[in-house]
Amino acid sequence: MAFTSIAFYAFALVTVLAALGVITVRNSVHAALLLVLTFFSTACLWLLLQAEFLGIALVLVYVGAVMVLFLFVVMMLDINTAPLREGFARHLPVAVVVAVVMFGEMIALIGVQRFQQTFAESDPAALAGGSNIQWIARALFNDYLLPFEVASVILTVAIIAAIAITLRRRPGTKHQDPSRQVQVKSADRVRLVKMAAVRKEGTTP
Repeated sequence: MAFTSIAFYAFALVTVLAALGVITVRNSVHAALLLVLTFFSTACLWLLLQAEFLGIALVLVYVGAVMVLFLFVVMMLDINTAPLREGFARHLPVAVVVAVVMFGEMIALIGVQRFQQTFAESDPAALAGGSNIQWIARALFNDYLLPFEVASVILTVAIIAAIAITLRRRPGTKHQDPSRQVQVKSADRVRLVKMAAVRKEGTTP
């Protein structure tokens, strides 16, 4: 067996195990870290398939930016995930059935014959005579410019919504108001009280 085949199966196994860990672990931070491992292993698979741009974009965008945002949101919200995990095993059979149906639909849509073709025959970059990055750049900014801009707007809205959720008011927590802090005067914080001196009996002055 060639080295590329061994590396493919190794990365695929790590990806599947890490993805299962994302939905099975109880700690939200651990789930986010396992999702980072899933993205990184998937990026390695893209590199094996000579899709360099997708692999690097997956590491830079999702692992380097999106997952860091997820970690900050998870740690700042302090969500109690124990009630959310209740009944997971009860819904597992339904989830398995849905996953099998989705896999069958993808196979029917793509076609079994597509899996019998070699990578060189199905790679549009190889057919165009250029690199994978050049082909994606032409297709992305010429044919799919509008969907690309729409996706960027959706990601921006998601970031703003995540920041708004972290700044929501919750009972029992302390919040800072910078505008009120800069308007504070010394008289509002410190109060000088004059008290008459009282000397106890039996003490020397």
